[in-house]
Amino acid sequence: MNQASSSPCLGRAEVRVATACELGEGPGWDAARGEVRWMDILKSELHRANADGSRHRMTRLERRTSYAALTTNGDYLLVAENSLSRLDSETNESRDFLPFEADNPLTRSNDARVDTHGSLWLSSMGLNAEPGAGSLYRLHRGELTCLLSGLSIPNAICFSPDSNYAYYTDTPTGRMMRWRLEADGWPRRAAAGGFEAPEPWTDLRDAGGGPDGAVVDSEGCLWIALWGAGRVARLNPQGREIAHVTLPVIQPSCPLFGGSDLGTLYITTAQEGLQTPGESDGSLFAIDLSAHGIRGLEEPLLKL
Repeated sequence: MNQASSSPCLGRAEVRVATACELGEGPGWDAARGEVRWMDILKSELHRANADGSRHRMTRLERRTSYAALTTNGDYLLVAENSLSRLDSETNESRDFLPFEADNPLTRSNDARVDTHGSLWLSSMGLNAEPGAGSLYRLHRGELTCLLSGLSIPNAICFSPDSNYAYYTDTPTGRMMRWRLEADGWPRRAAAGGFEAPEPWTDLRDAGGGPDGAVVDSEGCLWIALWGAGRVARLNPQGREIAHVTLPVIQPSCPLFGGSDLGTLYITTAQEGLQTPGESDGSLFAIDLSAHGIRGLEEPLLKL
């Protein structure tokens, strides 16, 4: 049965910032500045705006970039194809930090999220979503470690509030995976060396769309964008859909909680692949969920 037919709808998200992002992705919330940021991966753009959508501005970047992690120094670490670099948030000057699959011209960066330990999990995928071309990494105190390879479109990187689990999906599989973490935030070590394999957590093949970006709220529920379905689903810690919000466009890519009380759900969207994009496709959407008692978690800062 399609889960979309069985969970209550909490409302419809509306355009907060009208943009025409080819592939809006990687939203983040900067509490100190009171602003939301997001990327257009394919246009190499960093977007920023106030919580209410005002003062929208765009910075052109050198490479296709999927995420801008806010660091403890107040600058951004840009996750881009072939490179990780640091961007001054005031002057927009950048400098190289680390190569990222620089020896593989057939991949680009994709999903990313900072964990509760201040380390960055990030992924790569094939430029044309080639099967098995992607990998999942952890950047911990300046050192990059590959956690898993052989993925196609790694997405939905997020973490349980108690730091016990990491979640991710390989979008074409339609399944969410869960990885048990050790106290230092690494996946559990296997007795024979390396890491234990992640375990299946929930099956979203009947959810109406492909699982894309995700974020966890203060109750430990996971919000997952369903690409092609025009909605974002809320899953309880057992992986069952318990609610959802809708959008007037069909390609939501990643949700994020922000605003002064972390009660606003922002959602990036995309025009990519649409024959005739509508005027709202690729915009940043938002919906206030505080009336439902739903709030997000404070975004951890990246420690380098």
